[in-house]
Amino acid sequence: MAGVVVQNIERADKAIVDGLGACGVATVHEAQGRKGLLASYMRPIYSGMRVGASAVTISVPPGDNYMVHAAIEQCRDGDILVIAPTSPCEDGYFGDLLATSAQARGVRGLIIDAGIRDVRDLTEMQFPVWSKRVFAQGTIKASLGSVNVDVVCAGAFIRPGDVIVADDDGVCVVRREEAEEVLKKAQAREANEEEKRKKLADGVLGLDMYGFRQKLTDMGLKWI
Repeated sequence: MAGVVVQNIERADKAIVDGLGACGVATVHEAQGRKGLLASYMRPIYSGMRVGASAVTISVPPGDNYMVHAAIEQCRDGDILVIAPTSPCEDGYFGDLLATSAQARGVRGLIIDAGIRDVRDLTEMQFPVWSKRVFAQGTIKASLGSVNVDVVCAGAFIRPGDVIVADDDGVCVVRREEAEEVLKKAQAREANEEEKRKKLADGVLGLDMYGFRQKLTDMGLKWI
């Protein structure tokens, strides 16, 4: 469906969103059953970023960023823009001027299955972006898309208000209604990993801690 801007969407509680962001992509992905990852080509434009935010989704025609301007009006503090072209595209939809406008509304970053430009400016602004490409070619403004509709971005199905977690490992989406339960599992996983980390630091081998030695022996592995 093209040509609509949905103005009222549900979002997860901010504390839950922030908690998922603090856990990070790898932990959240594992905690929710190894689902929700966006394609591996979605990379941060600079390292050290970690974001948890609510998705404002944008379905755009290839090479046309009209709807990005319409979407920024719908953003609230704690949101993240998720741009999904309807056909493969690498054009630079987004630069420092749009980022300035987005930051003024409390937007935490951008996920885009296409290109961005003005990387140096975005980095200096500390505006987090995960994109498929960096490409100086700009876009036109000629066609309608839609805002806050279901999209497929970098292979992942994302609905408006779903939680986006993004860091140096990539991008993961968490269903809004599952966010609280996923956060509990992610935090439990973190606590469990900390115990394991201490054991490994003390010299305990993963072979023994995980019970792999016996399993490998049962499979026929021989130490000679």
